[in-house]
Amino acid sequence: MRICSFLPSATETLYALGLGDAVVGVTYECDFPPGVASKPVVVHTKLSPTPSPAEIDRLVREYVTRGESLYRVDAELLARLQPDLIVTQDLCHVCAASPDDLGSALTSLSPAPRVISLSPQTIADVWRDVLLLGEATNRLTQAEELVRELQRRIAAVRRAVAGAPKPRVVCLEWLDPPFAAGHWVPEMVECAGGIDALGEAGKASFRVEWGQVARSQAEIIVLMPCGYDLGQTLNEFERMRLPDGWQNIPAVAAGRVFAVDASSYCSRPGPRTVTGIEILASLLHPSRLDFPLPVASVAPASQARGSTARAKS
Repeated sequence: MRICSFLPSATETLYALGLGDAVVGVTYECDFPPGVASKPVVVHTKLSPTPSPAEIDRLVREYVTRGESLYRVDAELLARLQPDLIVTQDLCHVCAASPDDLGSALTSLSPAPRVISLSPQTIADVWRDVLLLGEATNRLTQAEELVRELQRRIAAVRRAVAGAPKPRVVCLEWLDPPFAAGHWVPEMVECAGGIDALGEAGKASFRVEWGQVARSQAEIIVLMPCGYDLGQTLNEFERMRLPDGWQNIPAVAAGRVFAVDASSYCSRPGPRTVTGIEILASLLHPSRLDFPLPVASVAPASQARGSTARAKS
């Protein structure tokens, strides 16, 4: 089987199912596992590198208003790769290529490949998509085993934090302007033993005002800009102008503002979502967790403005 993945989380899942050799084309954002770097890139962004989240937000809104896609599919390369299966998504036309981006590229493919479109809203949907990919690739047994292992790890987190006080948490999916994280992130917070003070499980992320963040009385703030790694998040936070009243938020006063590698562990609905839950639990309940977490997965953002932030290992 020859597979083209238009979605980084799907690429990760396919590799987790032992299908790395079958993946023949990926997107410019696919960066895990390391072996994916050698794969041909079929999907590119139309956005040029920009200096700030505010500029990215402006450009995205302009593209959406004009009804234009943010992505470009290399139709000639796709035709040469001759995939049997294309995996795309229909959850967010800003975050990744969608079925609409295939457009005329599909007309040049003969025979026409099967197209699977994923649209996870919740953690249960993530497991469903793993099983769907397993079924489509004759790896259903492996998919079932993977889901059981991921569920086992979540259960272990729940046991570790059971009975502990549940802090109020604000997860910010974008910083300028601020967006409260939605979809599966509020569930991640709940699994980790907290209460999401702004986001709603299964619902899209949404723009908020800094006043709402202040009024949330958050005891922990987690910065997780969609698609940003830890270094990018810390850099953006260090440059941003903090809103009035920032220091009065309980999380800020207590030094419990953290940046995470969102691109790896929060933004992508795949196997590493569970690692994201383990990371969140370690922030919410550090005395109860003893999981080996990835180096440079999280850092105290409250120190970033003094250039003293250190990665937590």
